[in-house]
Amino acid sequence: MKAFFLSSLVLATALAAAAPAGAQPAGAISPEQKGQIETIVHDYLLKNPEVLREAMVELDRRDKAKEAEAREKITLDQNGPLFTSPYQMEIGNPKGDVTLVEFFDYNCGYCKKALSDNIKLLDGDRNLRIILKEFPVLGPGSVEASRVAMAARTSMKPDQVLQFHTRLLGSRGPANKQKALEVAKEIGLDPAALAKQMDSTEVSTGIKQAMTLADQLGLTGTPSFVIGGEVVVGAVGFDELKEKIASVRKCGKATCS
Repeated sequence: MKAFFLSSLVLATALAAAAPAGAQPAGAISPEQKGQIETIVHDYLLKNPEVLREAMVELDRRDKAKEAEAREKITLDQNGPLFTSPYQMEIGNPKGDVTLVEFFDYNCGYCKKALSDNIKLLDGDRNLRIILKEFPVLGPGSVEASRVAMAARTSMKPDQVLQFHTRLLGSRGPANKQKALEVAKEIGLDPAALAKQMDSTEVSTGIKQAMTLADQLGLTGTPSFVIGGEVVVGAVGFDELKEKIASVRKCGKATCS
């Protein structure tokens, strides 16, 4: 597709260059003139195919630069939905000096692995805030579990949030509506009320917002983290996350130059 547009651009440029001063607009050229110009463009591209490759590389670079700029705008907006959404759950210190955002799925095996890293980080850092973003991409069961969690967030006390999250994410077997409601009951919530609320418009809005954010950030899997303006994809481990937290405290960014 990019090659098609580039070829069209080359053709348009050739048309403009070939038109003599005071000539009719390009659309008024004769069929014979058009055929001659097409031949010139065709022969030029055959002799210089690297022009298209170079142009495509440049176009790709510009596209990636725009995407990076858009991501940076989201990740650095402390008042935006990435950090202040009414639909998110939080663990750790709500007034911590460093915020780590995690996009996760309750059926993600790597998220289960990252859970132990997060708990270890919280145990050793009383000034860390972790925001949990529902990103149910692994099937209907994941969506059900996320809906229950989203419905439960307004009923849970801070300590219950951590209990619910660790029990459901750390449980054996697939996470789904039944499993999530069982965990909710274990920590003292009303599963019948949650079963009704999980299909509410508010819950749908919360899930949609998180999915939109993930799309805007270019996330394709879980777990994915955002810290210090940087997107970190995958269960990178305790040491790397700890290092990035330390960097944010040192220079305000996940990676200090």
